[in-house]
Amino acid sequence: MEKISVLSNLAMPVMILIIVIYGIIQRNKVFDTFLDGAKEGISVVVNLFPTLVGLFLAVGTLRASGVLDFVIQIISPVLDYIKIPSEIMPLALLRPISGSSSIAVAVDIMKQFGVDSGLGIIASVIMGSTETTLYTIAVYTSAVGIKKTRFVLVASLIADIVGMLASVAICRFLSMSFS
Repeated sequence: MEKISVLSNLAMPVMILIIVIYGIIQRNKVFDTFLDGAKEGISVVVNLFPTLVGLFLAVGTLRASGVLDFVIQIISPVLDYIKIPSEIMPLALLRPISGSSSIAVAVDIMKQFGVDSGLGIIASVIMGSTETTLYTIAVYTSAVGIKKTRFVLVASLIADIVGMLASVAICRFLSMSFS
């Protein structure tokens, strides 16, 4: 275990050293190239900042307003019919919007029901098989200046829904297989 710790501590400095040596061998101005990259990175951050602020504000408002609870209450009869636990719905609704909010909801589910419970396992599989779609689309499309994201959004949200439904179905199937 100590060897792994030493290797992990040395990984980054060794990688930087390899890049610098390679740049010197190639006769590149390593520091000037680094500065150009840093300038470009800062401009990307400045361009993305308004998008991120808008997303964080929307997620905070959505959680604080009680809209999630209202939506879950409305769709719970359908969820009961198709045997999807309503306790995972806050995660399912927030996962496409925000990674940090969905992590907080998943942690709450695991604290309340346990990590080895059916709900804890379903929450883990949902976290691993879906994406923060709106965040990803907003960041990547605004970084390259794409304005029309309608079809990307529809396809991505369909993939998220399929991932969530598959997560529940597979977890239920595997829990029956091991019971």
